[in-house]
Amino acid sequence: MSRDQGTNWRENEFSGADFGDPRLTKRLIQIANKLANNPQASIPQACETWMPHQQATYDRAQRQATVLAVQDTTQLDFTHHPSTQGLGMLNDQAHQGFFYHPTLLVTPEKVPLGISDHQVWERPQEDFGKSQQRKQKPISEKESQKWLHSLDQTAQRQEALPQVQVVNIADREADIYDYLQLAQARQIEVLVRAAHNRRVDQPEKYLWDHMAEVPVSQYLTIAGPRKPGQAQREAVLSMRYSRVALQPPRHRYQEKDLPPVTVWVVYAHEADPPAGLEAISWMLLTTLPVHNAWAAMEKVQWYTCRWQIELFFKVLKSGCRIERLQLETAARLRRGLALYAVIAWQVLFLTMQSREVPNMPCDILLEVEEWQALYCYIHNTASPPKQPPTLLEATRMIARLGGFLGRKSDGYPGATTIWRGLQRLHDIAAAWSLGRQTD
Repeated sequence: MSRDQGTNWRENEFSGADFGDPRLTKRLIQIANKLANNPQASIPQACETWMPHQQATYDRAQRQATVLAVQDTTQLDFTHHPSTQGLGMLNDQAHQGFFYHPTLLVTPEKVPLGISDHQVWERPQEDFGKSQQRKQKPISEKESQKWLHSLDQTAQRQEALPQVQVVNIADREADIYDYLQLAQARQIEVLVRAAHNRRVDQPEKYLWDHMAEVPVSQYLTIAGPRKPGQAQREAVLSMRYSRVALQPPRHRYQEKDLPPVTVWVVYAHEADPPAGLEAISWMLLTTLPVHNAWAAMEKVQWYTCRWQIELFFKVLKSGCRIERLQLETAARLRRGLALYAVIAWQVLFLTMQSREVPNMPCDILLEVEEWQALYCYIHNTASPPKQPPTLLEATRMIARLGGFLGRKSDGYPGATTIWRGLQRLHDIAAAWSLGRQTD
């Protein structure tokens, strides 16, 4: 990343927005700066387009050999603002808000490159209690269409980035025949966790039964997903892989000429989990060839990158506190979300970059007055060093402002403490600059 990309990231992400008047674009950048420094503040207006961020995301992606397009859904709950107009029902009539389904581009090293797709919708109140009717609708009229839309957008990104391997990654909810069929038709690579014990072209007839008979090819140790109240743990997974043809669902027999979908399957299973914890067991379907144990392990490692979008949701809700926005209409909340999402990505990006390139100078992301003020405040000195601290050193100092203790056993700081620290850093840097002007 160049210095211009780092120190002026809001200009880089928003300067291409076309409002027909350069003054409005300048106003948008000012709003982004204000929100990034005080994300709990309400906003009188927000961006009408976030296409400039998309373009900046593609610019970062084109420098990668492989990019993972991770998609997932979260609910944004605005029940505590009953006067907001235009909101829909969430999982029941007692809660209102909307659903948010982004696609986050991530490197295999888990560095978030940006948001490539941004889907938001409300569920009408009149749909309550009509789940059976929804099941009978074509997928184009269901919320499940979100997975296909992301996949279609990923295919377009692949066409624009022919030198980059783009892989769409999704969790079990995306284990839909239409999703796999579209991937095959559009020739886009996917990696999805299986949810259904589908019929396969094997003697065992069903997917789980077949994979249980496949010999273990290798063992892989991974850092297991951390759940609330639980410490990080390692898991030893047995690895099996096989190529199968998934048969179309039985209830789709009335549709003529539905072909089987050929995929590779990677079955990663934890045989001996710690007492009281559920075993990790992933049945992964992919269009990518898996000819050896190394390729199977690679796909499992890629699937763990899906957790980055969960971290993104955490930053958006706990850091940005998006669900506390008090705006009059759902339309305004949507515009606010588009802006907050980019800011939440930036915090997550800083978190991961400090781990991947820890020795890079921190001025790729911080202005001179920011890193100087940060250093002097933390070290209780009036004299900053001549050279900027490393990115990891600066990130740890920022995290200390947010409550990170920085002990040897604490590991890397997380996104939440970095977010809190960045809020304080703005005020510290402002006071630092003012004090130097009066000297």
